[in-house]
Amino acid sequence: MSQWNTDQVPSQSGRVAIVTGANSGLGYETTLALAKKNIMVIMACRNMQKAEEAKQKILANYPDAKVKPMKIDTSSLAEVNKFAKHFQSHFDRLDLLINNAGIMMSPYEVTEDGFENQLATNYLGHFALTGQMLPMLKRTSDSRVITLSSLSYKWAEIQFDDLHFKNSYSKRKAYGQSKRSCLIFAYELQRRLSASGQNTLSLAAHPGLSNTELDRYFPALIRPLGALFLQSAKKGALPILYAALAEDIQGGEFIGPNGFQEMRGYPTKVEADDYSNNPAIARRLWKVSEEMTRIRYLDGQDELLNPAP
Repeated sequence: MSQWNTDQVPSQSGRVAIVTGANSGLGYETTLALAKKNIMVIMACRNMQKAEEAKQKILANYPDAKVKPMKIDTSSLAEVNKFAKHFQSHFDRLDLLINNAGIMMSPYEVTEDGFENQLATNYLGHFALTGQMLPMLKRTSDSRVITLSSLSYKWAEIQFDDLHFKNSYSKRKAYGQSKRSCLIFAYELQRRLSASGQNTLSLAAHPGLSNTELDRYFPALIRPLGALFLQSAKKGALPILYAALAEDIQGGEFIGPNGFQEMRGYPTKVEADDYSNNPAIARRLWKVSEEMTRIRYLDGQDELLNPAP
């Protein structure tokens, strides 16, 4: 595994994947790599023009690619619901759900659902999407859910008394909280899948320090320095692809780079801190996530309580 790459993976023809945020950065590189393994990839993107441009770029690189853009905005529960219905009307299986879309250290914004934007885009939208895709994932043999975290999860714990930073906003802490939530969610999802006897696997992945478009809110003087320290988005996508395609994988694992401080390198299994592995914290986060999204699953009440129109 020290030098794992997708050359070691045979054709995956017949499989179907959803990659959120597929038009750029890690999402684009993940989509291209999956398409090269003959997987039908749904490019779930907010901007359809950019999605179509990314599709054409993929086809120029790999003319046999089966890629289909579909609109989603993970910051909107209504948009997530529309996407889920659209996908389910066109497909009868889902092998891979890759919860990748995200924003980083953005200015303070409250979404139409009343959520802080980073938490909504990076985590809550994916919590809702996973719940709505779960019945199809359960019906698909050997399916997996891969949720993107970040080394930045270490920047913050879950601010349960003010999840949406109504009292005082820190874009750094809000981003860290959103990525901490993604990691805790991936672990708790696997616990609940295992308890319910499902064969779907839940994994978390992080790209180390990778050169993507997430730095667009950084000061202009800082952005050029990133190229000196960051690995490519193609290399950063390897932990995601390992979690999605490797055979020596188990549910509940966390995949990141194998280099110094997990910043660069080839994919390997990494460890999170005790806080992220705490089942009590995970149950509390799951409960408030159900309340906010009005979607319950894997708690004996698998239902949409009040799905968005």
